[in-house]
Amino acid sequence: MKEFKHFINGQFVASSSSFENRCPADNKLIGTVYEAGKAEVDTAVKAANAAMKGPWGKLSLNARVALLYKVADRINERFEEFVDAEAQDTGKPKSLARHVDVPRGAANFKIFADVIKNVPTEAFRFEGPDGVQATNIAHRTPKGVIAVISPWNLPLLLTTWKVGPALACGNAVIVKPSEETPASTTLLAEVMNECGVPPGVFNVVHGFGPASTGELLTSHPGIDAITFTGETATGEAIMKAASVGLRDISLECGGKNSALVFADCDLDKAVAGTMRSVFLNCGQVCLATERVYVERPIFDEFVSKLAEAANKIKVGPPDDTEASMGSLISQEHQQKVLGYYELAVEEGATVVLGGGVPDMPDDINSGAWIEPTIWTGLADGARVVNEEIFGPCCHIRPFDNEDEVIALANDTAYGLGASVWTENSSRAIRVSEQLEVGMVWVNCWFLRDLRTPFGGAKQSGIGREGGVHSLEFYTELKNICIQL
Repeated sequence: MKEFKHFINGQFVASSSSFENRCPADNKLIGTVYEAGKAEVDTAVKAANAAMKGPWGKLSLNARVALLYKVADRINERFEEFVDAEAQDTGKPKSLARHVDVPRGAANFKIFADVIKNVPTEAFRFEGPDGVQATNIAHRTPKGVIAVISPWNLPLLLTTWKVGPALACGNAVIVKPSEETPASTTLLAEVMNECGVPPGVFNVVHGFGPASTGELLTSHPGIDAITFTGETATGEAIMKAASVGLRDISLECGGKNSALVFADCDLDKAVAGTMRSVFLNCGQVCLATERVYVERPIFDEFVSKLAEAANKIKVGPPDDTEASMGSLISQEHQQKVLGYYELAVEEGATVVLGGGVPDMPDDINSGAWIEPTIWTGLADGARVVNEEIFGPCCHIRPFDNEDEVIALANDTAYGLGASVWTENSSRAIRVSEQLEVGMVWVNCWFLRDLRTPFGGAKQSGIGREGGVHSLEFYTELKNICIQL
């Protein structure tokens, strides 16, 4: 049995309270996770603030960049250990962790090290009406101690997406990973020590959210800014906590993302892309497609082809090399998704595919398994069409014209992402500009250039990260005015 301890000021420490960590693919016990209380959070915050005043705060930019490159290289040297950690915690196929989670998790450190070295600040020469002259120079300084609240669906990738730029900008961080997925963040702490990151710069506290570690951390006055990825209700609670002391926030929250499939699309390309956007990572992706709108002339063919492709998905445990979809994150989440599957039938859906739990071998039958599911026939006001499910499922609805589908896609409280499938470039731009979301993909999905802005509109979040936008959150931009 493993022990997942807190990592505070460069050392692994236990605490008096703990809970179990189980693999969702077979419900077997992985180990014990310690829950941080007020004492552990206080110690971590003090260590992080001390690091900002110590060697870390005085480290040159080039030395900091070299250190982050070293961290990325060490993750890749321990690649299979991170793959095992991600797969065991989440139940996802190891093939997915090898392709997405670990390589992109490592790359985040190098990407943002390059950004901080190469993105300029502004400078202005000023001459007043009275002849006074001055030069103004913008200068970035670290924001301070950043609380990083990361989710369970892509644990390493979404933790380093925040930790990478935060450290590149010279901040110290305290990471609270999801209670469901403590392993890869704990491994990352080992890497930080191996690479010589000074004590207190990178800290990890495990635990839950409300009335636990998360609430203690986000309400702590020693925290200068908070970055969070997760559900909207938790984002609202964090926003309230951050309002005390006017701490800055970056929130990437829920989504009910749409795909708009026009009759002039490349149908095979649209089906393949929608397959990925609906079912990748068992549908547990913030940007996953749950609403598919298909122009009526190709509706029946699209539904048939998507169902045929989804029916070939192999559901299996992490070590199954033929599996393309793993389990859900937990039995609790399985019950939530199953509840929506049952609700869809109650609301009048036609179940095209799935709708239940697959039969699995006896040794893993107690895992959090779920079937890939496709519905048609639901009313626009149905709960299944409007509420985020976060599972491998989608509802497909026909539409007749451009204005109609734009209105349908925008008829949601969320505004994270969308995909548009059309071979008409004018339509692609015209439609994309009218969608009320933070990100639109045309004839693709989740194709990410890390220099571009990432974030949502409406109840899907506040702020943008990626490239220079991350620098804007993780630094304070001051102006230095020099009279000549």
